[in-house]
Amino acid sequence: MNAVDTNVFVCAFDADDPVKQAKAQQLLGRLRQTPTDTVLLWQVAGEFLNCLRRWETAGRVSGTDVETNFRDVLAMFPLILPTARVFQLSMNLFSRFSLQQWDSMLLAACKDAAIDILYTEDLDPGTDYDGVTVVNPVA
Repeated sequence: MNAVDTNVFVCAFDADDPVKQAKAQQLLGRLRQTPTDTVLLWQVAGEFLNCLRRWETAGRVSGTDVETNFRDVLAMFPLILPTARVFQLSMNLFSRFSLQQWDSMLLAACKDAAIDILYTEDLDPGTDYDGVTVVNPVA
């Protein structure tokens, strides 16, 4: 099972870096070919909406664009909600791997949802965090 971090969705929608944008769009296109193999984590959806709202405040996108782009992301993959178990897993990952809080929450949500691969540019590529392997698709 796969998951995609917020930064990959941001790259896919951000034309400021066309190389990263193309790589992110290619990955999402490939993953959408078998959408049952990839999930959208609730935390990622919330972070992406927050990013779109910041872009709206900065005048980069309209409110309509925010809603359209967010709906597009929600439609890509099944949305997975966190369980209470994520907090305990997060505390364990946080201390064992010296992670930032939100990174440990993301990895804990992955572990809780039986995700094997997390596509992100925020963590060390190739690292296995208790069964969740990080892949940087835009490097």
